[in-house]
Amino acid sequence: MQFSALRLGVTALIFSASASFAQTFDTRAQAAYVFDQTTGTVLLEKDEDTPLPPASMSKLMTIYMAFEAVAKGRLEIDELLPVSTEAAAYGGSSMFLDTTDRVSVEDLLRGVIVLSGNDASAVLAEALSPDGTEAGFARMMTERARQMGMMNSTFANSNGWPAAGHRMSMEDLGILANRIITDYPTFYPLFAEIEFAFDGRVPSNSRNRNPLLNLGIGADGLKTGHTQEAGYGLVGSAKQGDRRVIFVITGLDSQVARAEEAEKIVNWAFRQFAQKEVAREGTRIAEADIWMGGVPTVGLTVSEDLSLLVPILNQGTLDAEVVYDGPIEAPVSAGDELAELVITLDGLPEKRIPLVAEADVARGGFTTRLRTAATVLWDKFGPGTGDAVPEEA
Repeated sequence: MQFSALRLGVTALIFSASASFAQTFDTRAQAAYVFDQTTGTVLLEKDEDTPLPPASMSKLMTIYMAFEAVAKGRLEIDELLPVSTEAAAYGGSSMFLDTTDRVSVEDLLRGVIVLSGNDASAVLAEALSPDGTEAGFARMMTERARQMGMMNSTFANSNGWPAAGHRMSMEDLGILANRIITDYPTFYPLFAEIEFAFDGRVPSNSRNRNPLLNLGIGADGLKTGHTQEAGYGLVGSAKQGDRRVIFVITGLDSQVARAEEAEKIVNWAFRQFAQKEVAREGTRIAEADIWMGGVPTVGLTVSEDLSLLVPILNQGTLDAEVVYDGPIEAPVSAGDELAELVITLDGLPEKRIPLVAEADVARGGFTTRLRTAATVLWDKFGPGTGDAVPEEA
């Protein structure tokens, strides 16, 4: 059965983190998702799991898969790729490619990231597709998204051009942004580039559309999006000090509204929440009971430094408990995951942190087994039963 261990003691330990709640952010966006990457804390959710038209924000999936292909050697960063008639025919945001071009993978990546080139995205897609078509690549995108836990994403093309069934949720876009930043830190600085004047072809359209990059608030990515159906959206990220925030918004009615809302979200996320250290790696949080062990209990510790994101205003309530299925049968090895520390803060989602065994616990010898058997009999039959043990025993 499940036990709660040292509830009050654990609460006292963590209360030094100054638990409190922050004013809820009331976003104008149709849907939104705000995530503190550093602590793994979701700060805001609004229709976050609803599949919506993602417009050019879905180019992030093409970018991720291109990064992946370069990292695994399926593409070379300086490899020159041909431009098909289909890719060159795309309108909207463009690198103005034509079928006589052969463009390096690096320039195509910049063309997608900085210029939001629909044509550049299609060229990468055709190069990576098993059948050489953008439709084939879109099927790959959907399959890869499922593997990454993005269950509300379905792709019909590589660039977000309006198409039936081309959908992503804001949470999925947040998952994708987190993976890009985490998996490909070498490539990630491309997203902070302000301008890319490819071959002098796009002098009036060579600047990055991300409205936050020049504001001095730590913004360094990732991708804007706009179609009539989707409205104006942005997958953004900003880093201040040791903290990084990822956010996704969509459905705004203008570029100005998108810029204003994005800046407000970044300021709110950094000003209303603070990262607090709770426990160092190896700190004993509680003890778990051991069954048939050389010792009756084992210490439970955190396997890495533990910090929490907490609101900075208005003292509120915090609740914490250790839960595990026990008693735990010996033997136990140091580092075995045995329990969870469950923390609840006003206004934030529940957080569950694994707790591990502090030390090895060997299986007990004859004396331990005898003592355990005696305890079981006592618990089952109580005092005064003496030798009146039922026949079934």
